[in-house]
Amino acid sequence: MLEEEYQKRRVLPRHLRKQTEPERPFSYEIRPATLEDIPDIREIYNYYVRNSVVTFDEKAWSHKRWREKFEHLQKLGLPFLVAVAPTGQVLGYALVSPWASKSAYRYTVENSVYLGQAATGKGLGRALLEALIEASEQIGLRQLVAVISDKGAEASIALHEKLGFEEVGRMGKVGYKFDRWLGTIYLQKQLNPRKKPGILKRMLGAGASEE
Repeated sequence: MLEEEYQKRRVLPRHLRKQTEPERPFSYEIRPATLEDIPDIREIYNYYVRNSVVTFDEKAWSHKRWREKFEHLQKLGLPFLVAVAPTGQVLGYALVSPWASKSAYRYTVENSVYLGQAATGKGLGRALLEALIEASEQIGLRQLVAVISDKGAEASIALHEKLGFEEVGRMGKVGYKFDRWLGTIYLQKQLNPRKKPGILKRMLGAGASEE
């Protein structure tokens, strides 16, 4: 049998060939987080706790702890966003927390952005951070601070710098995780608030001290 005849016979008729399903486009919706999102949020965060140094937490967070954090941020009126797939699965989240407890710091917050492993490298981190910046400006916040590990978080640093964050300081060997010393890099972005400072007065009575 000639080689070309053999190759022809190897090709199955079209109706017998296995049809490959086309790859679905990556799509999501960014919206405020709800209590129902906590299990997915917890799973995303705990992956980084157990497998990376981008967070200095060493113990996984419980559902109760995440619920308490969610309720605290709700009480303060601070943004807590999730990116959700059409199936309802949480792909990533972004939030801001008070930078410090003393009341004079009430217009400055620290941001956190985490993505599920299947959602990395697709531009979702930027979309979440942009939405978080917008939400922070809408409620009158003035300064956004990112505290990032100096090991293993190069992509996060680059993303923050692309969106206008500037490095303002470093601390060396302040954390110890996975048998290695870690430092922190501080980046800061000045916001353009859309509302007057009075919008955040409620934060004083919701956990910020007046020492």
